[in-house]
Amino acid sequence: MAARIDHTTTSGTFSLDGQTFDVDNNAWVVGDDTECVVIDVPHDVEAIKQLIAGRTVLAILATHAHDDHVRKAPELAAEVGAPIFLHPDDQELWRLTHPDREPERTLADRQVIGVAGTGLQVLHTPGHAPGSVCLYSADLGTVFTGDTLFAGGPGATGRSYSDFNVLVESIRDRLLTLPEVTTVHPGHGESTTVGEVLPQFEDWVARGY
Repeated sequence: MAARIDHTTTSGTFSLDGQTFDVDNNAWVVGDDTECVVIDVPHDVEAIKQLIAGRTVLAILATHAHDDHVRKAPELAAEVGAPIFLHPDDQELWRLTHPDREPERTLADRQVIGVAGTGLQVLHTPGHAPGSVCLYSADLGTVFTGDTLFAGGPGATGRSYSDFNVLVESIRDRLLTLPEVTTVHPGHGESTTVGEVLPQFEDWVARGY
């Protein structure tokens, strides 16, 4: 059976630099009826377990280590027996939320995570966070962008560990070079496509947005 994408949105908070905000986060599950991987585990383990629906979870993949993307990752990992993968450049951010628990595995640029007969290629896209990654499936025509790229613009860079110029370079070199029909599934908000983003990108850059 071909791989498919399942999705849920959960609500909670994001905290960094002494500030806390209410947020709605997307969580994504890629797999078939037998096995899957989970992309980001924000606020609600039970909602994600409903998507998993008893399948074997091969991996929990963190697009980056802000607390609203990894807060419940250890809890889900313990319940489903899956390792957590994180890019090593986000270890410092991870420890802000989970000081006593390390991820089991690391993500590396161009690494391919296999699931249900397809592959998710890791694209290291720093800027929003040092270890931000996107996960691209050519078979599914989809890239999961975490907080690197949204339908409304690049991810935020106004807080610690972020850099707008680095983020712009990541988007330009790693994401906008994908086929224009590629669906962009972000960590928050609605999905878009690379083709829809392209004509807006230089305006975003000029505004520092």
